[in-house]
Amino acid sequence: MRFLPRHLRTTALAALSCALFLTFPASPAFAHDALKRSSPAKNAELSSLKEVELEYSAGVKFPFVVLHDTAGKEVALGKPELDGPLVAAEVPQPLAPGAYVIAWRVVSSDGHPIEGEIPFSVKGSSPAPSPTGGAVDVATLAAEPSAAAGEAQAAAPGVPAWIWGGLAVLVVVGAFVLLRTGRRRPDRGEADAD
Repeated sequence: MRFLPRHLRTTALAALSCALFLTFPASPAFAHDALKRSSPAKNAELSSLKEVELEYSAGVKFPFVVLHDTAGKEVALGKPELDGPLVAAEVPQPLAPGAYVIAWRVVSSDGHPIEGEIPFSVKGSSPAPSPTGGAVDVATLAAEPSAAAGEAQAAAPGVPAWIWGGLAVLVVVGAFVLLRTGRRRPDRGEADAD
């Protein structure tokens, strides 16, 4: 790099440093908390449910937990109780056989809200009544995944978009700097000096 002018070396080193910073994922200290465990587990088949338990990777605040059946009707839950990383909400009445989705939202220990959904089903020997009044096979309801749960799975963790955006900006700026400095010929600098 000795053959490059000093300002170009400085620019190249700054661009390289930024590229390295953006290439490596954030350490856990900079990442949002995550759901470690839930009861019921995702896609579990239960015979009954008395309490919803959600355990996070760190202490959370302002828990919000809602239970819906496949028709979107909300099922009453007790007030969510918070104990550090653990959130628990009582299910006061027995659940009818069928498919359900737990929707949760908490404020992460870093102050950012996080949310998710947990589909599960309750087994039963009799068919569950449908919203139209007829009987629906419980196996059919349990087999139908929630559209919202599918969207939550589609947003799997990976490289955040801001990292790709930052790399794209660095590539454009680097290309601009190289093209601009590449157009300057050594003989032009001597001609300007005269």
